[in-house]
Amino acid sequence: MWERIKRILIKEFIQIFRNPRMRPMVLFMPVFQVVIFGYAVTTDVRHVPIGVYDLDRTVASREVLSRFTHSGYFDLAAWVEREEEVAGLIDHGRIQLLLRFNRGFEEALKAGRPAPLQMIVDGSDSNTAAVILSYVNKITSQLAEELLVERQARLFGRGAVGGRVVLESRAWFNENLESRNFYVPGVIALLVMLMALLLTSMAVVREKEMGTMEQIMVTPIKPLEFILGKTLPFALISFFDVFLITGVAVYWFDVPIRGNLLLLFLGTGLYLLTLLGAGLFISTVSQTQQQAMMSAFFFNFPAVLLSGFVFPIANMPEAVQWLTYANPLRYFLVIIRGIFLKGVGLEVLWPPMTALAVMGVLVLWFASRRFKKTMA
Repeated sequence: MWERIKRILIKEFIQIFRNPRMRPMVLFMPVFQVVIFGYAVTTDVRHVPIGVYDLDRTVASREVLSRFTHSGYFDLAAWVEREEEVAGLIDHGRIQLLLRFNRGFEEALKAGRPAPLQMIVDGSDSNTAAVILSYVNKITSQLAEELLVERQARLFGRGAVGGRVVLESRAWFNENLESRNFYVPGVIALLVMLMALLLTSMAVVREKEMGTMEQIMVTPIKPLEFILGKTLPFALISFFDVFLITGVAVYWFDVPIRGNLLLLFLGTGLYLLTLLGAGLFISTVSQTQQQAMMSAFFFNFPAVLLSGFVFPIANMPEAVQWLTYANPLRYFLVIIRGIFLKGVGLEVLWPPMTALAVMGVLVLWFASRRFKKTMA
């Protein structure tokens, strides 16, 4: 048995690496993709172009503007001289935020009256607009507090200023709140799913297209041996890709990995059970490699949407939330992010690992039975 499996393994590796298109896909494409995704998949907002319509033209308005431009979040992109210019600047995407200082802004501040500061935000991208407004709120709130304390000190003396509540926030696990640290481990899970599904499903279908499946059926090899020989090479390649792109994530993007690498590979193995089973099932319902590729993408896209990779599962309708329990990517994202960012161990991760193990065994068993029927 093991000798026959060994021969199939050797045949598969030879077939993979002698294909000039397959070699870069297996070895270099995952690294290239994680680099591209690492830079592209981020919700951090920096260097927001802003415009200024300053009708007050005083020291106070320039001081407020200086706080914005020196915060690291905003870049001054345009000075507005006329009201009619505002719509054109936002429509053409030259600015995303407009600050408007009305006449009497500084006078109101000195008199202790509210000094309105109008902000017009491009809300076409609601997420970016919400982040911009949070930055603006932080800057203006800090300025308002400083002005209040200064006015109290001027009126009543330094010693008479009352106590204040100072909020000091601390983020655990992702101290700088960098979205890249959250998304890059998820990208690893996406790439492993895509590679394992495509390679497994297309490898079996390729035998059908080449007409060698009939030759295999008349040999002494058993269906289980054929399945193992076909799926093990891609499991080994997937493990190699995880090792490779984890190195890129840690040493190129400085994503911390606080957990145990052995636990990461254990979780990857359980995750691969479901992917190899799904790829094997796709191979039984596909007659050509094009069909297998389209079926794999049909599986991949809903899995990403229902995994919590981009959209929080808690925000989905209740019926859709129940569907996510059948998604292996959901569980692996919990595992890989827990190991990378939190450094948690098996005592925390055993529920998603158990779910992956049960799901993997069931999917692989069902796919194997169906595959045996197609070979019979």
